[in-house]
Amino acid sequence: MTTIIRSVCPYDCPDTCGLLVHVEKDRAVRVTGDPDHPYAQGTLCPKMNDYEQTVHSPRRLLKPLIRSGEKGSGTFREATWDEALKLIALRWRKIIATHGAEAILPYSYAGTMGLIQRNAGHPFFHYLGASRLDRTICAPAKDAGLKAVLGDTPAPDPDEVLGSDLIILWGINAAATSIHFLHRSNRARKKGARVWLIDTYATHTAPAADEVFLIRPGSDGALALGLMHVLERDGLADLQFLRERTQGCERFSREVLTACTPQWTAELTGLPAETVVRLAHEYAAAKAPFIRLGSGLSRYGNGSMTVRTIAALPAFVGAYGKRHAGLLGSTSTAGAFAMNEVLREDFMKQPTRVVNMNRLGHALNDLSDPPVMSLYVYHSNPAAITPDQNAVLRGLAREDLFTVVHERFMTDTARWADVLLPATSSLEHPDIYRAYGTYCIQRAKGAIPPVGESRSNWEVFAALAEELEFHEPFFRRSAEELIDRLLQRASPLREGIDTTGLEEGKGVLLNVPPWPPARFVTPSGKIEILNESEKEPLPRYIAPHEENGKYPLRLMTAPNPFALNASFYERDDLRRKQGVMQLKVNPEEADRRGLAHGDRVIAFNCQGEVTFILETTEAVPPGTAVAEGVWWLEFAPGSRSVNALTSQRLTDRGNGSTFYDNRIDIRRE
Repeated sequence: MTTIIRSVCPYDCPDTCGLLVHVEKDRAVRVTGDPDHPYAQGTLCPKMNDYEQTVHSPRRLLKPLIRSGEKGSGTFREATWDEALKLIALRWRKIIATHGAEAILPYSYAGTMGLIQRNAGHPFFHYLGASRLDRTICAPAKDAGLKAVLGDTPAPDPDEVLGSDLIILWGINAAATSIHFLHRSNRARKKGARVWLIDTYATHTAPAADEVFLIRPGSDGALALGLMHVLERDGLADLQFLRERTQGCERFSREVLTACTPQWTAELTGLPAETVVRLAHEYAAAKAPFIRLGSGLSRYGNGSMTVRTIAALPAFVGAYGKRHAGLLGSTSTAGAFAMNEVLREDFMKQPTRVVNMNRLGHALNDLSDPPVMSLYVYHSNPAAITPDQNAVLRGLAREDLFTVVHERFMTDTARWADVLLPATSSLEHPDIYRAYGTYCIQRAKGAIPPVGESRSNWEVFAALAEELEFHEPFFRRSAEELIDRLLQRASPLREGIDTTGLEEGKGVLLNVPPWPPARFVTPSGKIEILNESEKEPLPRYIAPHEENGKYPLRLMTAPNPFALNASFYERDDLRRKQGVMQLKVNPEEADRRGLAHGDRVIAFNCQGEVTFILETTEAVPPGTAVAEGVWWLEFAPGSRSVNALTSQRLTDRGNGSTFYDNRIDIRRE
């Protein structure tokens, strides 16, 4: 007999799709989309179709393991949970006695997006007194850039795009990272809307656009400035909106835009000057232009400033004052839950050291007073996904580093563990989710029992709290009780919503903020093109990192529709669809180096060297190289994967990663 249970996609994707889990004899036999989900409406991406193959993969870790061979060898012996927990507690007590609790560093990010399981370690490590992790690997520069202009103004509902007549997919490969927004873009296109794609290469999203504009990596801000220059120069700007609803526009025009001519823009972006002029005129002529802004363009040294300039652009045509127009970076759902009920920063006896996750290589090798003596990794794979892979692996190889990994599979990081704990999948534990690309929330129960002896994040931290004799009652609550506490705290976003549907496990819409906003949630109540609280009061162009021109190709570490960063590589079917670990370049770049499609090549820079299989394609412009996905080393053609080429440098604001701001060259292996 088959039972169908509602659940949620747990991965780091803006859509947070509803699932229907078909269960037979405590086993998920099929996973499909929930047609009643308000946003996903029954469709899933290629990764989540057949999610049961991930849940019941033969690669699942089923028992606690303790290292029995050399570090990094992946050689372990089986252990009981009691033995593993006691060993962790013993080693941590010794580290705390010798170095203090700040010598222990947690490492996690968004392997699961559920509000309980994702954040389960925060209260534990706060209580322990461990170092804190600055979790900024994704898009904090984007958030900082939007906030500098729009403050806390709620973003539009993505469904606003359905009434747009010009949709600009700017720096977003929606076919890989936001398929349900792409569905809406396609619907609007069928009704007559034009769709532009602005990106650094012709991504999987390109076929869904009427026109594709390829610009040099890191030059997005220059394009936005050039468009605003033309709008003002040619009398196309909405002067009334700028006077009444913005702050600092005149100073911005005088001090910044005057120099941002079409020719200046062309030299920086690679677009012809006449194309810049045409884009500005057609943008101004649109009745409801809608920009969907991706995150990749914020992962440069100039990332935050780039986003600030793009965020100012819709103001010049009054788009922030119109239905179906404006800009969507991510939706504003953070206020739906009082997360202090879970995070419990009040457990810290005093503020502890903060370590930026993008600089893990530095932290493991160079931090002192105290050094990092223990690393606890959960729902993350830093040996693969963290910048400067060589430094990270060098740190993980330290004999004096005690590493605990809580994981579902034998990932690159798991192989370096001293203690390896089996983790549940999202179908095996309860949680509650909020989206960042929609205004939906959803509560999920466990659909099946834990596979093997796996335990959830919350269960492990509760067990460790008991082993370490934490006397705080908080750690004796269940995950369901924590979810209930979140729901007991009122929020305007949840007032009057379908609580019955939420308890039944359905996707439920929050109260969607009205669009356009009557007032912008900024100190001035206006769009703050001029923001005196910023170190740089006005948006301007900042160049990306140049590395003195030593390496000629800009590296794009891009998403693939069949993977999500380093997730899903346990799936044979999805790896087959990706093919092999490729580096995509324009045929001109291959010819210049005497290389051919299919060659084994080495990409190199000052960070390291990585072996790829070369793909030559006109989809990538000259001067750019593209590596899609973050492959596990087990399946890589060489001994390293793409992040051996990325730097620990941070963004201009937000302390974010600069994954896209690296240069390389290539040679035959």
